[in-house]
Amino acid sequence: MKFVNEARTLIKDNIRDYGMYIALFIIMLTFNFLTDGLFMSSRNISNLIDSAGYIAVLAVGMTLVIVIRHIDLSVGYVAGFLGAIAAILLMQHGVPVYLTIPIILGIGIVIGLFNGFLIAQIGIPAFVASLAGMLIFRGALLQVTEGTGTIIIQNATFNALGNGFIPSITEVGGLHLLSLIVGLLGIGFYIYGELKTRHDKQKYNFEVVSFGIFLLKLIFVSAIIGYLTWILAGYNGFSWTMMIVLAVVVIYHFISTKTVLGRQIYAVGSNPEAAHLSGINVKKITYLVMASMSMLAALSGILYTARLQSATTTAGMLFELDAIAAAYVGGVSSAGGVGKVTGAIIGAIVMASLTSGMNLLGVGISYQYMIRGAVLAGAVIFDVITRKKSK
Repeated sequence: MKFVNEARTLIKDNIRDYGMYIALFIIMLTFNFLTDGLFMSSRNISNLIDSAGYIAVLAVGMTLVIVIRHIDLSVGYVAGFLGAIAAILLMQHGVPVYLTIPIILGIGIVIGLFNGFLIAQIGIPAFVASLAGMLIFRGALLQVTEGTGTIIIQNATFNALGNGFIPSITEVGGLHLLSLIVGLLGIGFYIYGELKTRHDKQKYNFEVVSFGIFLLKLIFVSAIIGYLTWILAGYNGFSWTMMIVLAVVVIYHFISTKTVLGRQIYAVGSNPEAAHLSGINVKKITYLVMASMSMLAALSGILYTARLQSATTTAGMLFELDAIAAAYVGGVSSAGGVGKVTGAIIGAIVMASLTSGMNLLGVGISYQYMIRGAVLAGAVIFDVITRKKSK
């Protein structure tokens, strides 16, 4: 009974963090039941993850932007424009992939620094500055694709980033060995990280959950990772898109939770004036977060262009809204100062799961937009209500 009460209290006190995981679990179970198991098939889960990849990357950056109380509406067309530039470099100028990717990411950083300049130095509201950027890069995308309308990319290495899978090495019982190894390493790192965090909290006399609840959490999360690994290893294994997204999540999760820079970002989001008075360079943080956002937009453009194997005039359309929706569904606060990188990924998967499930059920596109809008509105309402209760 004590165990149940503690679990109930833990979920209630951390409903903001656990709510999205519970929602994703319910969504997946519901769609799997309604589609007679098709939703959780290896092929569909693999396609779902790949289709969510470029939005998940954007959602990570957007989470930090919203955390510091800003917004970036330009990221969709920045992604589309830089994806087109990548296609031009590859196909019209013969630039190799290993040079094209860092060039595109570098251009993304420069664009972000310029946005940061407008916001931090000039004082233009982020909404207005990024809206101007959205229009500029929409026009730039149309300009660079004006000749052909679509630039076909015939480069197997580049296209593999959006459609390829990591090598199998060999198969064990029909399962990709390397994917199994990656999954097991993921479980191992997760358990190690949780144990270290618990040990550090106990070392400094911080409150921790009982060992029973802690063990249940370890088993539950490890089982989910293991199950997804088993599903994907039985198909084509882990995709390169998934590996890139995982790398982005690991890097940004480490930066946001384990570094001084991460603490400063959340301090600026919680109270910019207090952060400034405490010695934090708020302008510097704004520059870094906006540069990071546009760099991730460049990476998103690479993934999307590689997935389509072409650059089109409509690339990037509404990406920014999908990223913002994923960030809010993932638990970022509209008031700033609250939000997790891992939550952004869950938010992206939730939105992708809704789209995938409704497509499998044959739901009309008009109803899909309305349902996704209702989910976004519900996430923001949930944020407002939980903040009021916490006060």
